[in-house]
Amino acid sequence: MTTWTKLKLGNKTFSSVVRILDEMKEVVYDKRFLATANMGMELYYMFRDVSKHDTDAAKIKAHGLRYDITIIPPNTLGSEFVKTAGHYHPLLPDSNLTYPEMYEVLEGEAHYLLQRRAEGTGTERITDVVLVKAKEGDKVVIPPNYGHVTINPSETVLTMANWVASEFASIYEPIKRRCGAAYYELTNGEFIKNVNYETVPDIRVLKPSDTWLNGIELNNEEEMYALIREPAKLAFLTNPARVFA
Repeated sequence: MTTWTKLKLGNKTFSSVVRILDEMKEVVYDKRFLATANMGMELYYMFRDVSKHDTDAAKIKAHGLRYDITIIPPNTLGSEFVKTAGHYHPLLPDSNLTYPEMYEVLEGEAHYLLQRRAEGTGTERITDVVLVKAKEGDKVVIPPNYGHVTINPSETVLTMANWVASEFASIYEPIKRRCGAAYYELTNGEFIKNVNYETVPDIRVLKPSDTWLNGIELNNEEEMYALIREPAKLAFLTNPARVFA
């Protein structure tokens, strides 16, 4: 079986953090599948804080940023497509905004399922759900105050990169507590509402370009990594208040 435990980027080599099924059992839709599944099954591979060269690494760190690569091989979780565990983002200090994030599909296809929550006493309502279908070369911005899940809906390997603030740390517990995101995407193409949420609105579908911000336009032939040469275009990741109301 092929595994993706090492990644060579430029002149550097990185080791992955491997996400296995046992770590995601709470968020899987198909409980019948879980009853007989190999809980040690490797689902995806995360390479954190990567760079092509030491000079790039120093520049990335100096701007308070982090560049990651995640590999999600094609797979199914019973009747559901393979996906990430799903997470929310932390609040910036002294702010009501969470850190945004920027993704690029390097290989394959991705469905980014975003959800915004409005918390109240004893309840958690989802006020917006967005689906962004992305292919190789597409860039997607996750705005502040949205959690998200990434789904590989294809029969090919999904490789994606992301830029995020170095102070960022994923918050998994809220989605885990609700047994997954607001919707599950099944292999027959159907999206099933998660009944563990009090309110789940209908899905809005956006193009990747609909999520972009003024000033960070990139054509699909240029990899997002190249933005380290123009770090001002990534400043919204550490200071989102300047561009997000």
